Amino acid sequence: MDEVLQLIDEQVKSNPVIIYMKGTPQFPQCGFSSRAAEALKACGVKFVYVNVLTEPEIYANLSRYADWPTFPQIYVGGELIGGCDIVLEMYQKGELKPMLEKVAVQ
Repeated sequence: MDEVLQLIDEQVKSNPVIIYMKGTPQFPQCGFSSRAAEALKACGVKFVYVNVLTEPEIYANLSRYADWPTFPQIYVGGELIGGCDIVLEMYQKGELKPMLEKVAVQ
C-alpha cells in the first residue's frame, strides 16, 4: 500500500468520526464541506477533520482509498458514510446523531 493510502487508513481507523473536507469546520472552503461539517457539529459529537487543500497527497489519493470521487468524505467507525448529500439526509432523518454517538469518544 502506498504511504499516503496507509496514512489515510491510519487516520480513518484511529478516529471514530473524521471528515476529509475543503477547508476547516470553522472556515470551510466549499459549500458541500461547510454543510457536512455543520451537520456533524449540530450532532454535538467530537470529530476530527483533515483539510485536503493543505494536504495535496491526501487530496490526490483519497478517491483511491474508498473509491469515492468527491469531497467531503465522512467516515464513522472506520467506514465511509458518504459525502454531503448522504450526511445531510441522515441528519434530517435523525439517523446521523445516533450513529455518531455509538462510536464517538466523549
